[in-house]
Amino acid sequence: MKRFVFILTFIITTCSVVAQNNALFEKGNALYNQGKYTEAIDAYMTILDTKNHSAELYFNLGNAYYKLNKVAPSIYYFEKALQLAPNDADIKNNLAFAKNMTIDAIETIPEAAISKFTKSITNYMTFDGWAKTTVILVFCFVVLFLIYYFAYTTIRKRLAFIGSMASLFLLVIALTLAFHKFNSDKNDKPAIVFAQESKVKAEPNLRSEESFKLHEGTKVQIIDTVKTWKKIKLDDGKSGWVSQEDIKEL
Repeated sequence: MKRFVFILTFIITTCSVVAQNNALFEKGNALYNQGKYTEAIDAYMTILDTKNHSAELYFNLGNAYYKLNKVAPSIYYFEKALQLAPNDADIKNNLAFAKNMTIDAIETIPEAAISKFTKSITNYMTFDGWAKTTVILVFCFVVLFLIYYFAYTTIRKRLAFIGSMASLFLLVIALTLAFHKFNSDKNDKPAIVFAQESKVKAEPNLRSEESFKLHEGTKVQIIDTVKTWKKIKLDDGKSGWVSQEDIKEL
């Protein structure tokens, strides 16, 4: 009986939070349409406080900050939205507009065609997406193999065998891409510079020589941590140490 009451209470609470968040989301959208961007951000942030995340929510936050000409938060939330919906054209377009407001012009080191192609395929789906695809292909392989094993006619056996081998081939590819995506996500530690100007040091201390400067909105990769310092790397290959207060991890 106690377990039933607990489950019922949990369901009611969850439904209440969802309904409240939906109301806040609509309120935020209404405020945004009225040009009240700061108030809209407050409404969206209240939803985030309940640990509710979605690409739409981050996308709207990015738009609101963009309207306020706040570069770093705008790019940060567009990037967060893109993590949840990597193929969304609207998010990519608005992120590109936001990046036009940044000061730092960082050239990306050209990738080899094979590496670029592999990354494109790997990022087509999330790790969960590739894992689910693998499970589906395993199921298809087992079913087709059983059909092949128990089939009586030559045509059915041949078709089932070809289908099972094709499923096995695609299964191996999907499994490989799933592991590649997992390792890629594990090593991918992006962050956005939030400081108006950040001094990048050669070593993780204030006395160290300044290597170069970065400005708000620039995206970096975190490759190491020493106390309150983060070693970052840029797309052009440059690296150095910044205070963790200057950046915000995605």
